[in-house]
Amino acid sequence: LMRIGHGYDAHVLVSGSGLVLGGVHIESKFSIEAFSDGDLIIHSLIDAILGAAGYEDIGSMFPSGDKKYRNISSRELLREVTKKMNEDSYVVTNLDITFIGKIPKLKNYVKEIRENIAKDLGIDFDRVNCKATTTDGLGFEGEGKGLSCHAVVLIEKDQD
Repeated sequence: LMRIGHGYDAHVLVSGSGLVLGGVHIESKFSIEAFSDGDLIIHSLIDAILGAAGYEDIGSMFPSGDKKYRNISSRELLREVTKKMNEDSYVVTNLDITFIGKIPKLKNYVKEIRENIAKDLGIDFDRVNCKATTTDGLGFEGEGKGLSCHAVVLIEKDQD
């Protein structure tokens, strides 16, 4: 049984000293306004996985009002979702992530982002795709006010 899921996340950019995307800390004069580490790449991926498996959404599973998730690494959340999937005999077949933002440029970080996600999901590197785009100045991403990300994931349930 194969199932598909789509996830989306967006965050406001604020003055700061860096941000985390795909589990990679990127030095920057901006930060992401968020309750956790604000890793919108992993947040969109988690929501895609949860949707594909028919679980609750990320906010229900990891409520932002819960102190135990304050400043938590989103990779930790992804590993928890992976554990739940494995318990229910789901495995990620492949995934595709599209980061949308004028800044930062992800070109030098994409390989490490893919490696982090593959490791946390326990899948081969070639099953993980990540790319970035701008909006040519349109919308909050193009104006440099915020960032967003879409993720699409295909999961398979072992029928044994």
